[in-house]
Amino acid sequence: MATPDFVLELRAKIGHHPLWLSGVTAVVLRDHQGRRQVLLVRRADDGRWTPVTGIIDPGEQPAVAALREVAEEAGVVAVARRLVWVNTLPPMQYENGDRSQYLDLVFACEHVSGEPWPADGENTEAAYFDLDGLPQLDEGMARRIAHALRDEERAAFEV
Repeated sequence: MATPDFVLELRAKIGHHPLWLSGVTAVVLRDHQGRRQVLLVRRADDGRWTPVTGIIDPGEQPAVAALREVAEEAGVVAVARRLVWVNTLPPMQYENGDRSQYLDLVFACEHVSGEPWPADGENTEAAYFDLDGLPQLDEGMARRIAHALRDEERAAFEV
């Protein structure tokens, strides 16, 4: 995965010490030929299918970051409809020794235009899947999609 320049600059100063970052997950939904579908990408680093995820750039609005990531990673234009889940992910360590933890803001988004393709090299595939025909997803990604499908106005918060 491409590491943002601002993270590389911080890493030059702090090394592998834990870094707290804000991220987004964009759960892009569409109705296609009478079927509800969700956009998923297959990650190049581990082969997992996930909704589009990414890091919020300094000063960037979270919803703008989610839509930017969708366009960059899948070549799709979407609109953010609502914040559906605010969640802190467990600490993680990357192969190079860097340690991070993310505040993840999950947005339910609606497809506007474009057919998905792996636009930036971070993913090997990008496609819409019928909700009843999703590929294998890890529990955290399945929960993000479930939150986006809830018919509630308010975001969910872990307590």
